[in-house]
Amino acid sequence: MISFVSCQELIPPLLSKSEKSALEQGARTGKTPCFRARCEVILLKAIGLTSEQVAKFTAMTYVSVNGWTKRYQEEGIEGLQTKTGRGRKAVVSVVEDKESVLQAIKANRQRIETAKAEWEQETNKSVSLSTFKSFLKVLTDDISE
Repeated sequence: MISFVSCQELIPPLLSKSEKSALEQGARTGKTPCFRARCEVILLKAIGLTSEQVAKFTAMTYVSVNGWTKRYQEEGIEGLQTKTGRGRKAVVSVVEDKESVLQAIKANRQRIETAKAEWEQETNKSVSLSTFKSFLKVLTDDISE
């Protein structure tokens, strides 16, 4: 049986001065826009706004507002971070593909498209030319450090 949580059921979080300060800092200078928005959600809920009101301010649904509020209550500010393993997985990995890409580039220094085709044939992976070039940029940044 599916149960629906109404937006009125969640009790607004009670924040200590240190928690409020950490959330305000996160809302201003958090690493990702998602994290900053989630901190803002908790701050707005803490001042007593309803989930619908917070949703309008943050361009989220009230269900998302409730979800982030619940996760904050369970895990604290760390719960507002995006967990690892989310999102699309990379096709090309520095750990796995660095050597084979470098070999393909060394064999075809002047022709990236040829190097890409050779690498794809060798590894049975398929990527766009822009992805291949982006990966080369990552490699050059990695080598420069």
